[in-house]
Amino acid sequence: MSSSSVLLEEHTWPEVEAALEAGTRTAVIAVGSIEQHGPHLPLVMDALAGDELSRRIAERLGDAIAAPTIRPGCSGHHMAFPGTITIPPETLMDLVRSYCRSLDAHGFEHVVLLPTHGGNFAPVETVAPEIAREIDASVITLADLEENMRLMNEGLREAGVEYQEPVIHAGAAETAIVLAVAEGLVRIDELRAGHEGEVSVPRLLNEGFDAISESGVLGDPREATSEAGEAILERMTDAYAERIEAERDAV
Repeated sequence: MSSSSVLLEEHTWPEVEAALEAGTRTAVIAVGSIEQHGPHLPLVMDALAGDELSRRIAERLGDAIAAPTIRPGCSGHHMAFPGTITIPPETLMDLVRSYCRSLDAHGFEHVVLLPTHGGNFAPVETVAPEIAREIDASVITLADLEENMRLMNEGLREAGVEYQEPVIHAGAAETAIVLAVAEGLVRIDELRAGHEGEVSVPRLLNEGFDAISESGVLGDPREATSEAGEAILERMTDAYAERIEAERDAV
């Protein structure tokens, strides 16, 4: 592309056309949300993480672009907290399908689906095989929630934070990411521990997040550091870029 940006939305159509002709062949689509993340993090947390990860992965690959992050997600279990916006799984799957069809029509050879909100993993995993049968581009799906949380915890450890989260939401890992990317969005004076220990995910999804945590926080965000956020983002970028390269080579 004519500038150093890998963000699709920042380019003109002739620049995108030229990039495709020059060998840009992969589009990374993050699938985020607008939902509560406790009293200390902004509603945009998951979309912010999607923006950052898709950009870093596209830069690491060297022949990729980052599509605009899908911002609303399946967040019904957070609706007790004002500001959360949720859409049905079918709507999210239609959005993902439309993104992939559009990028395929323009000539991208690979589309990467990267959920950054827990409620989006199942819909993305469900729709990905259907999309793969409909379009010429290969569909690479990074929709393993356990791996996602494992990579975050590994990033915390790499940065010297001896605090691990069994289920990640608005605690140390996500607070660290926002400290690294947009520190001014963290309400430092609102940092407080939320629900500690194991979490019943079925209960969380069926009864709502407020049945588990009054504040909407799991874990202790006070353990977060910006250095840990950078380590998490780099750990995830490395792992996902390596996976994408392997799957592209296998096609």
